[in-house]
Amino acid sequence: MARAAECVGVITVYGFSPSGNCHKVRLLLEQLGRSYHWVETDSSTGATRTPDYLAKNANGKVPLVELDDGRVLAESNAILFWLAQDTAYLPTDAWDRAQALSWMFFEQYSHEPYVAVARFICGWTPADSPRRAGLAQLRERAHDALRVMETHLRAREWFTGSHYGIADIALFAYTDVAPHGGISLGAYPAIRDWLHRVRHTAGFVPMVDPDPRAAALIAQSA
Repeated sequence: MARAAECVGVITVYGFSPSGNCHKVRLLLEQLGRSYHWVETDSSTGATRTPDYLAKNANGKVPLVELDDGRVLAESNAILFWLAQDTAYLPTDAWDRAQALSWMFFEQYSHEPYVAVARFICGWTPADSPRRAGLAQLRERAHDALRVMETHLRAREWFTGSHYGIADIALFAYTDVAPHGGISLGAYPAIRDWLHRVRHTAGFVPMVDPDPRAAALIAQSA
């Protein structure tokens, strides 16, 4: 049976390349060998708050996938789930599929709000931003999530059942750049081994580095 995602031709992806949520989508598309058109949309400079963009996604966030017929799909993990239908990146067994989804919900609720937000504050807010007062708490909560992941990975190689797949992609994106937010991975050998395995999967592409200004702020903050 053909994948649903194959029936729509070349898709358009609105994304900000240094964003982990956007990189998830790019990584899976590359690993699937899918054709796509990437529209760079810098959410840090207001590109997702224009009237034209808000007409596509009223939530004003990236990534966003647009199909040839005008349909749009937001939320990075929903996009991963849609793209992975009937592929090796999503288990066919109902229990394994539910386990993969549970890790993707974990990523959005218990991981990304701390790991990704700490990275954003360090790289995209001024050095005197009041948001930096919350970094210590964000880092503490990030380590809570990393400890959960470390425990899982001591006994298993992947988060998507017995094979690499979309739950691994979802968790990889911001875990790999956690040090940008001052969150060290030194205490997590199983996570570091898993990151190495992900980087060596077929078709892997790294996330685009932040622009020089963000990179300089990250260096000062981490």
